[in-house]
Amino acid sequence: MLANLIPVLGSLLDKVIPDPKLAAEAKLKALEMAQKGELANLDAETRLALGQMKINKEEAGTDMFRGGWRPFTGWICALGLGTQFILAPVLTWIGRLFGSNIDFPVLDMSVLLTLLFGMLGLGTLRTQEKLKGVK
Repeated sequence: MLANLIPVLGSLLDKVIPDPKLAAEAKLKALEMAQKGELANLDAETRLALGQMKINKEEAGTDMFRGGWRPFTGWICALGLGTQFILAPVLTWIGRLFGSNIDFPVLDMSVLLTLLFGMLGLGTLRTQEKLKGVK
């Protein structure tokens, strides 16, 4: 955000500081401050991502059915999707063939798909990593 204000700040410094040399020094100082702030934000984001990668690596080393919340949540999502899109329609169809009007409850798929997309990384974050060369 501060980087967007640099041109405005530069013209303001030109008006406030009549000496071109002093104005240039003030502009340079403002630019350095903006860069330090951006670097600090980038460093904080990098540290956060590295911490999450470490956690992911540790969780990935466990067996498929055990190991915490990820496998459990994955299986719940898979069961919900299977029930909603395969089991319920097929059983409803078979029931109607035999004269039964059984209706399965409809699951709120927006919540389930949001959770599943987040787990699978379908929020374009992996695409960004690939563009940056992360393996």
